[in-house]
Amino acid sequence: MWKYDQDAVIKLGTVAMKCLMDSLRVSRALQIHDDILAEKGIKLRIGFDFDEYTRITRATPTKEPIEPNFRPDLSPINPGEGYWIMGVDKENAVAILAAQRLYDLSNSNLAEHFQSLKAFYADPTVRANRSDRCTCRAPSAKTITGTVAYHGDYWIRKEFRGQGMSAIIARMTHGLSFAMWAPDFLCALVERWALDKGLVAQYACPHHEADVSILVEVEGEIVDYEYWLIWRTGEELRNEFDCHNRNALILTPPFPPTQLAAT
Repeated sequence: MWKYDQDAVIKLGTVAMKCLMDSLRVSRALQIHDDILAEKGIKLRIGFDFDEYTRITRATPTKEPIEPNFRPDLSPINPGEGYWIMGVDKENAVAILAAQRLYDLSNSNLAEHFQSLKAFYADPTVRANRSDRCTCRAPSAKTITGTVAYHGDYWIRKEFRGQGMSAIIARMTHGLSFAMWAPDFLCALVERWALDKGLVAQYACPHHEADVSILVEVEGEIVDYEYWLIWRTGEELRNEFDCHNRNALILTPPFPPTQLAAT
């Protein structure tokens, strides 16, 4: 006869039910925001093949070169540890692109991951160029550890900007990352103008710090950026999508209809 711990079984059942409810809540959130995009003539696709993503980005006019950490020839992404989204307009032309991947920093931290260039290259000693460098002085980067969802390579075609798209895409990708990984942290890098224009508030990341300097070669061109680190904790992410949290941002569009055209 099988023996079991009744309390453990009850606990496992409770956890399983909570995971199911969280998944249903994320699914509801995705459907709401997908409907908003559909009203704007945008159809969204989710992909996992980063070779395909590289081909799409290279064929998209006005899209800047793909970041090294989303190029599988430089930094392979294991199955289940990355995804990308693409929005196309009524003519099937690309209008939105964004990529997300999971870093396991259980024995490291985000500052070290950046400065070692391991965030960008699987093997920096082989793949990185001599000129490549990263300096991360954002104080909290040293405390960001464990499983870290990194969101990047974000692009919206010019005519779709200023319509609240950033808030919609942020909530969809944050929901997907929560459902897939339930990470300890979720983070991104943004330029100063994104803070000045209030876009970071739309990205739903309550924390930000300056001073991440990156110089890398991208598609044969040397690029030098000064970034701000933005992030949210796993607890903050769970609180947004937890089945017990009646957050109106999940149950309704991110902006009232009269504000959808606002920057």
